[in-house]
Order: sequence, then C-alpha cells, then structure tokens
Amino acid sequence: MVRERVGESVRQVSAVVRSHPVAARAVSAICAGLLLFGSFPPRPWWFLAPLGVAALTLTVRGDGRLRAGFGYGFLAGLAFFVPLLPWTGIYVGPAPWLALSTACALHLGLFGLLARLVGVLPGWPLWVALAWTTAEWGRSSFPFGGFPWGRLAFGQADGWFLSLAAIGGAPLVGFAVALTGTGAAALVSLLWSSRLSDDVRRSADAEAGSPEQAAASGRTPVSRLGYAAAAFTLLVMPLAGLFLRSALPDPDKGDRTVTVAAIQGSVPRLGLDFNAQRRAVLDNHVRRTEELAAEVAAGRAPRPDVVIWPENSSDIDPLRNADAAALITAASERIGAPILVGAVLINSDRTTTNSVMVWNGAAGPGERHDKKIIQPFGEYLPMRSFFRLFSEYADRAGYFVPGNGDGAVRAAGIDIGVATCYEVAFDRSFEDAMRAGAQLLTVPTNNATFGDSEMTYQQLAMSRIRAVEHGRALVVAATSGVSAIIAADGTVRQETALFVPAALVAQLPLRDDTTLATRIGPAPERIFVILTAVAALAAGIRRRSTRDDARTGRRAVGGR
Repeated sequence: MVRERVGESVRQVSAVVRSHPVAARAVSAICAGLLLFGSFPPRPWWFLAPLGVAALTLTVRGDGRLRAGFGYGFLAGLAFFVPLLPWTGIYVGPAPWLALSTACALHLGLFGLLARLVGVLPGWPLWVALAWTTAEWGRSSFPFGGFPWGRLAFGQADGWFLSLAAIGGAPLVGFAVALTGTGAAALVSLLWSSRLSDDVRRSADAEAGSPEQAAASGRTPVSRLGYAAAAFTLLVMPLAGLFLRSALPDPDKGDRTVTVAAIQGSVPRLGLDFNAQRRAVLDNHVRRTEELAAEVAAGRAPRPDVVIWPENSSDIDPLRNADAAALITAASERIGAPILVGAVLINSDRTTTNSVMVWNGAAGPGERHDKKIIQPFGEYLPMRSFFRLFSEYADRAGYFVPGNGDGAVRAAGIDIGVATCYEVAFDRSFEDAMRAGAQLLTVPTNNATFGDSEMTYQQLAMSRIRAVEHGRALVVAATSGVSAIIAADGTVRQETALFVPAALVAQLPLRDDTTLATRIGPAPERIFVILTAVAALAAGIRRRSTRDDARTGRRAVGGR
C-alpha cells in the first residue's frame, strides 16, 4: 500500500516536471543555491552543502543544450551568492554587492555547463565533482586575482570533511563535498528511474520468465552494481573524513609551547569612516594591552611571549609619526613582549602598504609582512577611470600596493606566518610562510568596515580550515571581532564577542613538522583542473560524434 502511494506520488511529480520542465528546473536551481547558502557560517548546517550540490547536479544534467546548463547554474549562483555577500554593500549601497554576486554566479553557470557536458560520461559523478572544483578554481583566480569567498570548503569547519584539509587543503575538502553531492544525485537518479520504469520492468520480467532468467539477462546485476557505485560515491568521502579526524596529530602537542595574546581594541564607530578617528583606534589597542599588562602584574594572567594586534590597529604610520611610535613602544615595554602591529605605511610615492610589523619595545620596528594579496575595489581599484562611472564610492578605494616576501616574521624567537584579513581566503596565503618554517599562524583582520554582518564568521571558518591544512595553531586578532584562538585540529578554543575590547591569552604549541597538504601545495587542485579538461574534451568529442551519427541516420532515412 505504501509503495503504491509513493509510486503514485512520484508519477504525479514526474508529470508536473514533464509538463513544466523549465519552471521545475528553475525552482530546483534556486533551491540548490539556497541550500548552499544555508551551509555557511554562522549557521552550523554544513550538511546542506552536499544536498545543494546534489540538487543542482540533478537540475543541470541532461542531453539538451549546454547553454541551458549554464543558465540553471547561473540561477543557482544568484540564489547562493546574493544572500551570502550582502556585507559587501553595507556602507556602499547594493550596486557593488549585486555586481559581485552576479560575477560569482557566472562561475556557477560555468559549472552547470561543464556538468551538462561531462554528465553523460561513464562514472559521471566523479567528473561532475571535478567540474565543481574547476569552477571554484576559476572563481578563485579570475578576474582581478579572483574571489574565493563561498568555496564549499569554507562552510565545512564544523563538518565531517574538515580533516581532509590536512591531506589536500581546501580544494580536496571542496571536491569531497561535491563528490558526496554528485553521489547522492546518482542514487536519486537511479531510484527515480527505477520507480518510473516499474511498469516497463514488470513487462520485461514477464517476457524473461522466471526470476532466474531475469537475473541471467543481466538487468538485475547491473542495477545492483549501479546502486552500489552510487552508494559508495555518496559515503566514501564523509567516512574518510571521519576516519582521518582520529588520525590527526594531538593539537596540544608540539616541540615547545609559547604564550600568545591577541588584542581586540575595538573601534569608535563602524563603517567606511571607522578610521577617521585613527588615534582613537590606536589608543584603544594600547589601552587594552596595558590592561592586560596590569593583569599580568597582578598574577591574574600569564605573561605573553608575543602580542598580536589586528590589521589597521595603527592607521597612523608609526614609522613617520613619533607619537604613534611612542605609544606602541610604551605598550610593548609595559607588557614585556614584542607586538605584531597592523599598520598602514605611507610609501615615498604616496602609495600605501598594509603591513604587520614586529615592534620590539624600545628597539622599535623589526621584521614585517606587507600584505601581498590586496583586495580589488577596496584596497585598490582596477580600471579606476572606468568604474568611477558607475559608483560615487569608486574614488574611496585605496591606493595600496602589494608587498613581497615569504609572509613570515620572527618575534621572540618564534617564526610566525601572517595572512592579513582578505589573504586567508586564498590557498597560497600561507604557502611561502610554511616553506620559511612558520611554527605558528596568525590572521590579523579588520572587519569594522562590514558592520554587524556574517562576514566575520565566514572569515573565521576560513582560518579554521587553514589551521587544519597546515597543522598549526592559529590566532585571529580582529579590531572589532571576532578574535579567536584556533587549535591545529580546527577547534575554536577561545573567541571574543563583537564590538567589545578584549584580550585572549593562550599557551600554544609550536611545531616544525608539516602536513601532506603543506608539502604538496597546489598539486591537488591542478590535477583536478587537468582531469576536468580531459573529461570535457572527451565529452565534447563524444557529443559531436553522436550529433554526426544522428545526421547520417537522418540522411539515410531520407535517401530511402
């Protein structure tokens, strides 16, 4: 009875889909995008991501025109990125937010096109999952250096797939989520086809005779093999992630431990003009550091070996301004430790550099990291004369220039890898620093320009991925929050609230060993892209051959 009702429901849904195919696929694409959005922080629903990939895969697969696959993928992209990225337009209006969301959605449209192309190949769940990682690679690279925000991996900090980052970094995590989704799509596709063809199968079985004869015809074993393959594809990556979690090194063990403090001084006000009171921002961080020094003197807190301030904690250039230098020096001397200071430095050509420098008390500035991956349309504006035609805020973009170097600084005998704010979204952010021997990682960041939005939680999840990827404890120091202490297994040990001055102090292990992901670097993603290109070429040749055969058949029929 239940089976008959389910079968009838499936037939009714199938009838609706057949009668309104475009509308049905459009609704499915929108639902897929919303599922992907729902998997991202601050929501803990990481498991929605494979469901979103599955829904989109089922939507775009088919033998029809490739541009239809692109269209459905683009529609899903809008449903995903428009609610994910509103923080980009909080203080500048909706135009930049919608433009960026549209640009990102185009890459999901590319996935839809690739998925429709390679989705006809044997073993298609693998090829479609590879197409997803290739589309993410494209979005993370082009244009203007790419925009990796919204990669599948960055929604998995609380999920079963997290430990895979230690093997192949964010690309492997994203591939694992995508493969799980395409495996689910394959299983649903098999179940759907099985239900719709019940009548046909019953007729075929009657012709074959006994069940033994039906099995001998090869239909039953092939069906079972298909189900087994789909189930394996669905389960292999989540189970691998769970298994690897227990195999990760103890996050509390290392070659030695150090005490690190992260200072969140907060800002006088939020918005693009938060740094109009630059002295107030610097004073806030000095004051909170001195308060921590008082707690240390009273025995209520351990003395840190190094203190980390956020990005933009001193937008007054301390190399040019004696007052700022004196304040930072006094704070460093009072706490009795070097401070990593996030500062905006003015160059001789009047450009600016977003830097994190080590300030060693009375000895002053030491090593520094100049931000290498700078944010287009924020820290600098590409094609400034063109884009100022579209927004009055264009000329408010900065004139920052990228730095160079290996991204590592040495403070108190500790080699610290630095990725400043936006840099942490990129896989290459810590690569050079890890090769230079970084034993500890930090992400100084300034989120005051994005208000009370989800941005800071999305960025925190990226930092958790990087901690696992490189097997290092990681310290997030934010001007207005959220600051955090993250263990090498990605767990958040301490975190602050938003918009309040705070100080985090923790004993963290230093390590010299490296993960497989650190050693092989970008190799997995490059392999994924190459395999996708090969699959797309094979599918293109097959598609053309099928089309030529069809034309030949029509000519033959016409000739007769």
